[in-house]
Amino acid sequence: MFDKIQARDLWHRAGARALVVARDDDGMSTVEYAIGTIAAAAFGAVLYTVVTGDSIVDALTGIIDKALSTSV
Repeated sequence: MFDKIQARDLWHRAGARALVVARDDDGMSTVEYAIGTIAAAAFGAVLYTVVTGDSIVDALTGIIDKALSTSV
């Protein structure tokens, strides 16, 4: 069975290993890249939906018609 010194040593080594694992940044750039790609795709989908909606098309058509019908 462990004595107190061995148990304390084991506990300190486990804590040190946990710190190393917690500070390890391997793979973070890949995760951040994946999340950024998903966010960009979602933003693009929302933007496409808004721009192709009837109200935006009608507003742009109104602006173009008004610009073309003004006299100089």
